[in-house]
Amino acid sequence: MSGLVAPEVTRLEPAALSALAEVLKVTCPQATLVLGPEIESKLLTDFIGADVGCADLYLKVGTAAEVSAALKAAYVRKIPVTVRGAGTNLVGSTIPRGGLVLDVSGLNRVLELDPDNRTILVEPGVKLCDLQALVESKGLFYPPDPAEKQATIGGNIATNAGGMRAVKYGVTRDFVLALEVVLPDGTVLELGSPCLKDATGLNLKHLFIGSEGSLGVITKCLLRLIAKPEATAHALIGFASLAQGISAVNTLYAANLAPTAIEFVEKKVIALGEQFIQADFPLPEYQAYLIVTFDGKADELSAKLAACQDALQAQYEVGFLPLTEPEVASRVWTIRAALAKAVQASGIWEPVDTVVPLKSIATLIDDIAQLSAQEEVRILAFGHAGDGNVHLCILKDDIPEAQWPKRLERVLSQLYARVYQLHGKIAAEHGVGRHKRQYFLEQVSPAELKLMRLIKNSIDPYHMFNRSSGYAE
Repeated sequence: MSGLVAPEVTRLEPAALSALAEVLKVTCPQATLVLGPEIESKLLTDFIGADVGCADLYLKVGTAAEVSAALKAAYVRKIPVTVRGAGTNLVGSTIPRGGLVLDVSGLNRVLELDPDNRTILVEPGVKLCDLQALVESKGLFYPPDPAEKQATIGGNIATNAGGMRAVKYGVTRDFVLALEVVLPDGTVLELGSPCLKDATGLNLKHLFIGSEGSLGVITKCLLRLIAKPEATAHALIGFASLAQGISAVNTLYAANLAPTAIEFVEKKVIALGEQFIQADFPLPEYQAYLIVTFDGKADELSAKLAACQDALQAQYEVGFLPLTEPEVASRVWTIRAALAKAVQASGIWEPVDTVVPLKSIATLIDDIAQLSAQEEVRILAFGHAGDGNVHLCILKDDIPEAQWPKRLERVLSQLYARVYQLHGKIAAEHGVGRHKRQYFLEQVSPAELKLMRLIKNSIDPYHMFNRSSGYAE
């Protein structure tokens, strides 16, 4: 398929559905099997829930052997497979178009924690929050820190999730040493190794990191850990405008302070979070904020906060609040963490997850403001200023239902075109999924797309997996 239209829905004939169900009952007797009309809608969508797909079967498995058996049965029948974990994704990666929904959230065991090698072996259904709590209780640290702590490790790997701490530590990809994956035909592969250095052959594990379930199913994850930082310090910094706050990021880098994270958010977005959790955000007189984080040895952090304040106040009129009071710090982070849920509660919206080079953040923010005024659409901005990841929320508000799809498509087409002009990408950490497929195909080079499809065709010749992915034909 060369156009922009996603693949059509594929539904099984009653006889084929019955036959597959019987095979799965025999080969996966401990798994949970649900047929078509009885599948709950929440298992056919993503976090946003506005777009609900359809499926012929839902299978929740608990072992890698069940994954392999289920895929073998689907492969010989050329049945589409959509893999899901916690379903917290924001781009429609878990929205099926018929066929089998394979739920791996039941593979949720911690298999081995090795403090000597500083690794942890887990199944894909382990939640990020549980993993972080476990390793930190042992004095270790797993740096990737996406905002959605209920997301699964398998989902984080499938989207190459980032989070706030990517500024200092990198993204999920940088902490995956090895994977066990099951290919579409049921073949089980072990990719990577426990070694910190590995230049033996093509690094195939990286094909699956960020592949959004389009090449196979992750069933084991060997993750790299580091020593837990001794202490962490945060500061909330208020600015007269978002543009001023974004430009201040370069000031922080020039001061050579090595921040762990730099978050930015507009006051109008904070207002939604305040209303959602019924709490007040500090420094209310400012229009935009940076939340800066440092970690390291406790005796160094006060000096870093002071140097940060001096560097910024030398150039800007800012409010600087070290988050040393536990109650105030908790309130700031609770409101920040609730922003996506707050926006969702405000009505219909579209999440955007763009990334541009650091020098282009301010330019993109200006362009977004112009686009918002031009198209008369409210666009809220927040995200990871330290790594160029600009998160946006495009809100429908009072735009008539009949006008909204075309208006949104027009806004997104212009926005993503501008992102590419700035040498950025349309997905920093959420993936492409179903919702961004059209815009990905509008911007990706033909040569790059051809190579992606060659890889896809060699691993998944029937295009069973994630048929809505950007490079599915």
